[in-house]
Amino acid sequence: MERMKIISLLPWADWLALGFFIGAWMGYAWFSKAWGMRRPSILAATNRYRRYWMRQAIERDPRMLDGIITQSLSESPSFFASTSILVIGGLFALLGTTDKAAELVREIPFAQPTPMLVFEAKILVLVVIFVYAFFRFTWSMRQYTFASIVIGALPPPKAFAEGEFDRKVFAERASDILGLAAETFNDGLRAYYFSFAALGWFFSPLVFALATTLVVGILYGREFRSDVLHVLKD
Repeated sequence: MERMKIISLLPWADWLALGFFIGAWMGYAWFSKAWGMRRPSILAATNRYRRYWMRQAIERDPRMLDGIITQSLSESPSFFASTSILVIGGLFALLGTTDKAAELVREIPFAQPTPMLVFEAKILVLVVIFVYAFFRFTWSMRQYTFASIVIGALPPPKAFAEGEFDRKVFAERASDILGLAAETFNDGLRAYYFSFAALGWFFSPLVFALATTLVVGILYGREFRSDVLHVLKD
């Protein structure tokens, strides 16, 4: 019954905005992966440096520096995973005070009046976004753990020099795991960006759609047009 109420209460403009939001998120995730294979991207550029790093790590003994760097990289997804839990808790707390929150939004001049049930549904959409982000960040943390194990298991440089092990195989294996961890972290971070677009839904479907478009533009600029990319690819 509650589901039917939401369907009947939510105007068609909101459904269109929500569909555009989901389509833009999924479409951009596909586009960034496909387009990144054709032209330079932040992820592709940093993956190249990860391969350089592992080629250097193979020649180092001991490899304490590489372990420290990997541990440092895992701290970012750990921070965001913890933050996601706090945000999810805050959103559930907000569900208990939706009257005050809805009243605050109504006082904004350009905000569209929203039934309480729909307002709660919008909060639940944010919860879903941050739950997804949490799972991506925690998986990124585990992948960095796997990378640490692979780096710790690298044979000594002498074994590579004597031909007992293949340098290329070990370097690519370690750099590929690091690249997957970075890509998963990027998925979680992208969810944070789109959560800001979802906040626009509390004001109106038009603001929601415009905010989604803006987020896609920002993500594209940072992944394919940023100054950092220009430096890394040279």
